[in-house]
Amino acid sequence: MEIIETERTRHRRLREQGSLDGDDLHAILADGFVCHLGVVVDGCPMVVPTVYGLSPDREVVYFHGSVASRSLVASPETTVCLTVTHLDGLVLARSVFEHGVNYRCAMIYGVPRPVTDPEEKLAGLRCLTEHVTPGQWDYARQPSRKELAATALLALSTREASVKIRTGPPGDGDGPDARLGVWAGVRPLRMVRDELEPDPLLPDGIDIPPHLR
Repeated sequence: MEIIETERTRHRRLREQGSLDGDDLHAILADGFVCHLGVVVDGCPMVVPTVYGLSPDREVVYFHGSVASRSLVASPETTVCLTVTHLDGLVLARSVFEHGVNYRCAMIYGVPRPVTDPEEKLAGLRCLTEHVTPGQWDYARQPSRKELAATALLALSTREASVKIRTGPPGDGDGPDARLGVWAGVRPLRMVRDELEPDPLLPDGIDIPPHLR
């Protein structure tokens, strides 16, 4: 799937870092857990962190929260901006001006659709749960009717998006600052899944399930 370029998503600066490749967008979404949802509520901007999940066809991002959430109540009625960012490295140059970061970032624009169909709501929540921890949906207790009623689920098309990716070393290696004798390079950064920490109230005899190993 190719990304639709609009006035909101057109790359005006650092165009060489921009991408219209749907695979780049989906890779960024697949590697993340938390998005930041930008929405205007009562005339004021609000940016809310929340977890998300990608539909199997990669056409929709699902995100959820309480039905009492002001941002979720407002967002079905207006355009939102959903952002996912990965920090991959600190770019340490010879001059402070040339310092930067290696990153992957996706900004998705659109008007979210409230998910009201019970089957789609369950499927969307499954996408969200499996995105964070594959195998957990079938292992843990699934939502009750009361819990589903208290949960707002929204679906946002991934078609209108802005993707930028920066990789590589500093950009001043072939300039005048190269003669300064200052070390330059990249300090890579990455997120890792650490060792599991059992709930202190977990009874003896409950082993870690295979999907968490």
